Formats: sequence, structure tokens, C-alpha cells
Amino acid sequence: MPAHPLDPLLAEEIRAAAAVMRAGFPADGRIRFALLHLEEPPKEAVNRHASGDPVDRRVHATLLNRGDGSVQEMTVSLNDGAIVSRRELHGVQPPILMEEFEVIERLVKSNDEWIQALHRRGVTDLGLVQVDPWSSGDFPIEGVDPGHRIVRAASYVRLSPTDNGYAKPIENVLAIVDLNNEKVLKVFDGEVVPIPSESGNYDADSQESLRTDLRPLDIIQPDGPGFTIEGSLVQWQRWSVRVSMHPTDGLVLHQVAYEDDGRHRPVMYRASLSEMIVPYGDATEAFHWRNAFDAGEYGIGRNTGSLSLGCDCLGEIRYIDAAFADDNGDPYVLRNAICLHEEDYSILWKHWDLHSGSNEVRRSRRLVISSIATLGNYEYAFYWYFYLDGHIEFEIKLTGILQTRAIPLEAEDPWGAKIAPQLSGVNHQHIFNMRLDLAVDGDKNSVVEVDTVAYPLDEANPHLNAFGAVEKVLASESEAQRTIDPLRSRYWKVFNPHKLNRLGKPVAYKLVPAASSVLLASADSRIAVRARFAEKHLWVTPFHPEELHAAGDYPNQSSGEGGLPCWTSGNRNLVDTDIVLWHTFGVSHVPRPEDWPIMPVESIGFQLVPVGFFDRNPSLDVPPPLAACHSERVCEDSVG
Repeated sequence: MPAHPLDPLLAEEIRAAAAVMRAGFPADGRIRFALLHLEEPPKEAVNRHASGDPVDRRVHATLLNRGDGSVQEMTVSLNDGAIVSRRELHGVQPPILMEEFEVIERLVKSNDEWIQALHRRGVTDLGLVQVDPWSSGDFPIEGVDPGHRIVRAASYVRLSPTDNGYAKPIENVLAIVDLNNEKVLKVFDGEVVPIPSESGNYDADSQESLRTDLRPLDIIQPDGPGFTIEGSLVQWQRWSVRVSMHPTDGLVLHQVAYEDDGRHRPVMYRASLSEMIVPYGDATEAFHWRNAFDAGEYGIGRNTGSLSLGCDCLGEIRYIDAAFADDNGDPYVLRNAICLHEEDYSILWKHWDLHSGSNEVRRSRRLVISSIATLGNYEYAFYWYFYLDGHIEFEIKLTGILQTRAIPLEAEDPWGAKIAPQLSGVNHQHIFNMRLDLAVDGDKNSVVEVDTVAYPLDEANPHLNAFGAVEKVLASESEAQRTIDPLRSRYWKVFNPHKLNRLGKPVAYKLVPAASSVLLASADSRIAVRARFAEKHLWVTPFHPEELHAAGDYPNQSSGEGGLPCWTSGNRNLVDTDIVLWHTFGVSHVPRPEDWPIMPVESIGFQLVPVGFFDRNPSLDVPPPLAACHSERVCEDSVG
């Protein structure tokens, strides 16, 4: 039995919960587990849990009946072996199932109209055609029942099983698939565009030659890593954090805290991706509807991959496995789902005193907690960094393969950029929303927006050189819908008015955003209605245990009725209460030739930085890396 309420589900717990749930349906039903995960206990119960206390384990699931299309949510108590809640959902579609990918390919490849469309383009070997299912959104399709489970399918040609199909898109051919009836409803067969002829293979064997001048770079820690893992609890330096994997959210952190002079000081209760949207900027029939909610429609955790030592992670590595339920509710364990290691990170602080000649240098080090998910053609690598000076950083690294379209040989693409002969990379965005349940020295917090501005001419500023920080309290949900302003160095500070530092100021952490655009689609567009969270960089809400995903729990085919716009319409109070920050950021990607055939990593993220949380620099006790870096001499190269 797990020792802590937030310990991830074990395989045997998944098996036991699924068995109880299946017993609530007829034996001949086509019940599928679209989602199954730990139901997190109430925050108050988790915070007061002590070692050795009994643990109440509950499992929540969303079940799809593939026979009649009905959807239910169910919660099971593992302690009692019984169903404790059950409700039928109407007007929602759960995430796309893994087994549905195979069903879609089978239906598409057996459809005569689709086959004829491919023959028109000279494609006759269907065995090498790659079929990619896409969530359909709520775009109306003539003659199609919007209440049915609908996907659209695009196709690509592979010359071999390991070929890069995105080099050879079958342009202007789309299949509309009804998964309720397991039938292809329509095939869009537009203008014929020749399939590009050039290979897009990027594997080592496909290159003419490889570099021979990269020397070995070994990272060793003879005494082992400086962190410990006990169950889901990770401890490193002064930091402690619980780490787990959620089928929708992916990598999740709980109970982030810092040990400060013997005091256990909470910083954040829970942090995870809440949703992401990849909208395409192509207005054609083949692309305008492509707007993937990769978390809610597919699942970040369910698409997380196993990591490899020396490939995905380097150094003295430790891994954490993750147990998931498949579509049938059977457990499987993903080995090496989460990677943990330490990294040197240049200097932490330094000063060479010109008067005394003394020199003090400390090197920065960080704990890295990471996972990588593959969603179709793209990879998303998620990294949490914890530093010796008490600040936290989150980074998403984007890589993988561009979404492509075929174009005539001499043509340019108004909706993208030519990346190879006859091939365009389509303009798109990757917009992420992080749910940050901060708890700065406790649950009673408030938030202010801070701008650094030039002061006007007055008696106190006659030389017009003065500037400073101006704070604005975000007292309600309507006031707390904000965008970044790099020209004012804008950030948002969460403070605890009940805990003061030695200077008499409330302890705080600030969210420092990166520069990024919000959703570029018009506010009147269908995608904007479904992804309102992507129109603001910041939303703030009072904590509510059922408010977990910025676009609602079921964005697949939704019309935008759930999520942040719905919750914040009540304009609830945000002062001196348990608050949650929802931070939106992303990448607007106009492709370039260097992004093909595989894209070098592009990064985006944010920082959480202490502001008066400590009485002074908390890293003063970090020892010098070398004796020469703590002396009256300049730090010399130890190698000689």
C-alpha cells in the first residue's frame, strides 16, 4: 500500500479499480477507459498527513461505451473495493483512444472513394501510406451528426516502413470518420498536387557522413547524485517535491517546499500543464480546422516516452517509472518515464574586490526533473529546474517534425514557408497553459502586478532619470486577466500578507514570464471560442479542486463552454485566499529551411523567483568549488 496520499497509482491498484468499474456494466459491453488516474485527496487532508497515517486511495475514470457512445465518470474506493460515485455525461467526447488510431486507419484504407483519390495521385501501394487521425473540433460538416465521435484523417506516403512520411504529404485528401458507426462519412478530394519527390530522412544511416571531431564529454559523480528518491518524494539540497505522472497533464509536481533554517516552507502545492493548443494559420479546406488540444484530446502522459541514458538524459541519472491504464483498463508500466539528474549551471555568484584583491566565486547547480512526450509529428520535452538560490524554472523544449503540405514546384505558400522543393512548412503556434497552485508560506495569498516605469517630472524627479516598481493588486478574476509587457518588465508577485520577512515585508514569489504572443486567430474564430485561455498570458482563480484544465476537462469536439472563461465569469475574490495562477505562453512558428527535415530544439518557459521570501541570499552557504576560488588570488584553471 502506498505510504503517502499523493503516491502514484501502482499497477495492481489500476487492475483492482478497473475490475470494480467493469462490474458495473453488462459483460458484453464495449467499455473503454478513456482516462483512469488517482483521485487526489482534498488538499487539507494531504497537508495534515503524517508518516504512518492510513491512506485513503480513490481512483477516478472516464469510461466510453463504444457500443452506444455513452460516457460516464466513475470513482472507486480502493480501501472499500466499491464504487463511491457515478454520473453520466452528455454532450462531451473523451480523448481519442489508442485503439481508435488503428480503427481509423483500417476504415480509411478500405474506403473506395479514398482509394480512388490516392490513385488519382499515382499512389497504389496502400501498405506504405501513413494515416494520421486529427481531432475534428466543432467545425460543422454538412450531413455529419455533431453529436457523434468524429475525426478527420490526413495521409502521407512512405517509401519504406522507416521513411519520413511528412516529406511526402498527399495534399488535398481528407477522410471524415464517424467512430460511433465505424464508417468513413466523406472524403474531401481537392486539387491534385504532385507528391514531393525528395527524401526527408534524418536518421544517421541516411546521412552521407557524420562528424568525427566530437570528443567524449563525460559527466560523473563518483559519490552518486546529491538527491534522494523515496516513493514519490524527491529531496535535493534544501528542496523537497513530490513527482508523478498524470495521463492528461503529464509530469506533475506536488508539495514543492524549501527547508530554511529548520523551517519547512511551502512554495507551491501543485504544478502541471493544464492544456495546450496547436492552431494552424492555413485558411485552406485541408488545414483551417487543424487545432490540436494535445493534452485534453490525446493526453500528454499517455503519449510520454521511455527515456534513455546518454540519449535523452546525461550524467548520474535516476529514473521514475509510471503506471497507466490502457483502453481496456489493464495496467502497463512505462519504464524511465521521468528523468532526474543534476547539472552544473555556470556561476551562481561572484565578486572580485578591487580594493582588497579578494575573490569569491560559487558555481550554480540545478536539479533537473524531465519527461518527453510525442504527439504525432512533434516532441515536447518538459523540464523543471530547481536552483541553489531558491528559484525555480520551467522550460518546454519543442522538437520533432513540422506539419507539411505539398506545393507545386515553382510555387510559394501564402500560409507557410518553403522548406524543401515542392514542400511547405505550415505556419502555426504552440500555446501552453500551466496551472500553478502556489502556496507561498501557506494557502492565504494575494497577487499583484508589478511594472517598472519611468517617473514623471516633478519636484522629486527634476532630472527625469528616476524609475521604479509600481504595484497593482489583482483583487478579482476580471482584474487578473492580463498580458505581458516586456517594455515595463512586467511580472506578477504572489505574496503572503500573514508572513513577514525581517524587513517587515510580506514574503513572496514572483512569476517572471518570457516574451511570447498569445493566440493570433481572431477573437471571433471558432478556435478562439474553444481556446479563450490562449488569449491572455495570466488568469488567476481561487482554488477549486474541480478546476484543473484551462479549456475544460473534455475539449475534444467541445464548443468552448468549459474552462477558464466559465469559471472566471463569477468574478470571485482573489485577496487573502488560496489562489491558482494559470500562465499562458508559447511559440509562434513561421518555419525555416533549417527546421527541416527535423527541427532543432526551440525553448519557451518561465521562472518563479523569491522576492523577500528569504531574509538575504540563501546560497551564501554554498561552498567554493575550488580552494583558489576563495582567496586573495584570481581563480586559476585547476588543470594547469
